[in-house]
Amino acid sequence: MNVHHPQPFISQRPPAPAGDLPWYRFLKAVRTNALEIFPQAAYQDDVVVQSALGRKRFVLNGQDAIHHLLVDKIANYRRTSATIRILRPIIGDGLFLSEGEEWRHQRRTIAPALAPRVMPLLARHVVGAARETIARLTNSTADPVDILATTQFLALEIAARSMFSLEMQQYGAALRRQIASYAQNLARPYLLDLMLPVKIPTLRDLARARFRAGWLRLIDEIMATRLSAPENDPPRDLFDLLRAARDPQTGAAFTNAQLRDQMTTMIVAGHETTALALFWAIFLLASAPIEQERVAEEVRGVDFNPDNATEALNKLPYTRAVVNEALRLYPPAFAITRAATGADRIGAVDIPAGSLVMVAPFVLHRHVKLWRNPDAFDPTRFLGDAAPAHRFAYLPFGVGPRICVGAQFALTEAALVLAMLIKQFRITRASTEPVLPVAVITTGPDHPALFRLQSRA
Repeated sequence: MNVHHPQPFISQRPPAPAGDLPWYRFLKAVRTNALEIFPQAAYQDDVVVQSALGRKRFVLNGQDAIHHLLVDKIANYRRTSATIRILRPIIGDGLFLSEGEEWRHQRRTIAPALAPRVMPLLARHVVGAARETIARLTNSTADPVDILATTQFLALEIAARSMFSLEMQQYGAALRRQIASYAQNLARPYLLDLMLPVKIPTLRDLARARFRAGWLRLIDEIMATRLSAPENDPPRDLFDLLRAARDPQTGAAFTNAQLRDQMTTMIVAGHETTALALFWAIFLLASAPIEQERVAEEVRGVDFNPDNATEALNKLPYTRAVVNEALRLYPPAFAITRAATGADRIGAVDIPAGSLVMVAPFVLHRHVKLWRNPDAFDPTRFLGDAAPAHRFAYLPFGVGPRICVGAQFALTEAALVLAMLIKQFRITRASTEPVLPVAVITTGPDHPALFRLQSRA
């Protein structure tokens, strides 16, 4: 007897060019959708060599090459000048942008505050904020919902509570407004951002400096509000944990400026990437009703409350697989780009000093040699003993010493929120218009896709 298996949902992506783009199209692509710079060969070959704006660029997909770049020779490859000048005004010199011994000090100090044993404390904040958002959505299901805006506000609320034990009624609108303004106006790279070293400022850098002054005033006000709260033992949030943290080797604590940079890094990078992961997971489930009902069946008997959040998480293997598959198809951090400080050789390829070397998770996760039916939405890839083609084929949080320190928290947040939403609502698309990924700093949708929420009760 033949068993009918429904066709999986095929996620779409921008068409890949046949080869290198002319410089003017390359510049437009990095400002509007950087996914368009990756040629067809990038999804098929182990190494692709390109040239743009007078520099060689290497895209690596092979296991040994990725290990060499991000593990073995990490000291030879630094963040690019464009990355630093675009991100430093909003996240400062926290863990993401620091290098060398300063990075090692920050990593040693932060890591215990985001260890698995801390997840129950943070998961309480996730469930509490998610319940309030779901209550609001339940009262307004008649109209289509902008899910990306919803996940962004929810992720910002979770970030604020997890970091400061503060509800965002007072500061949420200002935080979101500042972050959105920076992303729209100052985070898109221009020609001089790509060509000049960081020490040579541009007019756009002056605008970024003005933004930073106002941004820091807002963050300082939030920190002052948090510091005015009575002392508490045990710790309430990441702010308590990081204030008390000490470098296990030197005993040094964070200065106030360092603490501020860590908090802005976590707010900006953490909330935006998690919001996008949630958006794409919801989009995929809305596009694949059978998979959505499988999640609904899994979560039906699970009780979500702040006191049992981590226990609930352990009952969600398929929901977690959906999140992992969403991160495969639409990794928020779509590319890891490094500049070679010295000449090197990776496999059979010579890397001149000054070259750009990339591992692009968006490309890697859809590589035809590494994934069966790579554009298909198939959460079962992440169930049981299934494994990718090689250990570096799946890198939503990077790999090696600089792997994202907040990965476990992000996965916990995304799985819990997704489970709670699907338990409450059947979610469908309000339009048949395709939703394509667009990447500038992170991987978002090309338009504010609307969804209909129908209460399962």
